[in-house]
Formats: sequence, structure tokens, C-alpha cells
Amino acid sequence: MGTHTTLTVGSPELMSGLGRRLAALLRAGDLVLLSGELGAGKTTLTRGLGAGLGVRGAVTSPTFVIARVHPSLVGGPALVHVDAYRLGGGLDEMEDLDLDVSLPESVVVVEWGEGKVEGLSENRLEVRIERALGGAAEEDPDQEDADADPRRVTVTGLGPRWDGADLAVLEG
Repeated sequence: MGTHTTLTVGSPELMSGLGRRLAALLRAGDLVLLSGELGAGKTTLTRGLGAGLGVRGAVTSPTFVIARVHPSLVGGPALVHVDAYRLGGGLDEMEDLDLDVSLPESVVVVEWGEGKVEGLSENRLEVRIERALGGAAEEDPDQEDADADPRRVTVTGLGPRWDGADLAVLEG
């Protein structure tokens, strides 16, 4: 099912670094679907990706605005960061967002997009972030180092765009 690689990421800094390496693989028109529980590191990964693409603006979770556009400062593609959590209808709603940017000329990163945005493109990179140790249930939410749990990140490239892509470069 496409090209894929799985890696263990030990800290938020390393997650951000993975985002930067991911950015190096991306080009205009690419769709990246991020999945993982709340606090898994999706926004941290996207922040690194934005840094790697050289875009403007702080990358924060776009939960309330649904989508945020970060224009490139280096003549590359803009980063469109979407939180599909509240998008019920998927694609049509994406189109209705009236983003002042052309999706085919941007890198589009969608959090919580499973089952909603796959139709945007036959080519997509799916990034699943899971706690490597499993079982978030017994964790104390006040425990400060909960974020320090290692994550298992599985990156899968689907469609002709990713055929034969060397995702091993993500392992740094």
C-alpha cells in the first residue's frame, strides 16, 4: 500500500526536525494528512515543516480558524495548515473556505483529515503519529513530561507522486 517508513521520534525537538526533513520532500500541490490523538505532536511536526518550507507566521493549531495560510518567504509554495476536526462535509467545505491561495500551488497539511479529504488528491502522504509506549489512559494529565514520550511515526506515500520516493531520508 504505497511507499512507507516507520520511525521512532523521541522528543518534540526531534519531531520538529522530522517536519523539516519532510519539507525537503514536498513540493507545490502535495497533500499531507496527519493523524494521531490530541497532543501526539501533529502541530509540532507541522511547525518544523513550516520552518523547512521557509514560510511566514507562527504555525499553531488552526482549530478555531479551520485553515491558516502561511505564505512562503523564499519563493516556494505556501503552507496551508488545515484542522478538519470541525469539517463535517469534507471536500466541499474545504472549497468553501475560500482560502486566498491555490491549493495546487501550495503544500496542504491537514490534521484530523481521515475520511474527509482523501478525495482532494490521489497523491498524498499520510503521517500517523502514535505514542510508542501505547496507553495514554493511565497517564497523569498534569505530568509535565507526558510530551517526552517517544512517538512512533508512520509515513505512507500514496499515488504515483510517491512511487519510488525514498522516505528513508526522513530517518535523518
